[in-house]
Amino acid sequence: MEQGFTHVDAAGNARMVDVSEKTVTSRTAVAEGAITMSADCFALVAEGRMKKGDVLGVAQVAGIMATKQTADLIPLCHRLNLTKSEVIFSLDSAACTITARCTVKCDGKTGVEMEALTGVSAALLTVYDMCKAVDKRMVLSDIHLVEKQGGKSGDFHFEEPCHD
Repeated sequence: MEQGFTHVDAAGNARMVDVSEKTVTSRTAVAEGAITMSADCFALVAEGRMKKGDVLGVAQVAGIMATKQTADLIPLCHRLNLTKSEVIFSLDSAACTITARCTVKCDGKTGVEMEALTGVSAALLTVYDMCKAVDKRMVLSDIHLVEKQGGKSGDFHFEEPCHD
């Protein structure tokens, strides 16, 4: 059975999906992404010596704030009353990579995947912004949904895609 697009009506006009008949359920989404940088830049961030200040602290707040503003950034997203928004970082000194992980929760009629992805993206973009004077060759990568729970479509857990 072929499904139509949910964000366009029969005439092809953009629309926000009507979720009024859906049941309120507990929903969680986790997203991750990474930024890779030069060894010198990585050391400055890891040691808290970047001239612009606490890069990871500012990026953490930026990611959390972004989750709360997703509906203002992504045109057809519903505004959600989030009950949790968290951004944590892990540092890999061998690869000079910082991984951001954003977890978002709400009790609602639609999922929080976009909020988690937006949080990760904003956190990584903030790292780039605060470090670009030292390294303009930083690469953001692997931004993806790690898992989601709740809702009609059920749970999802990311598995590495197979490449044919």
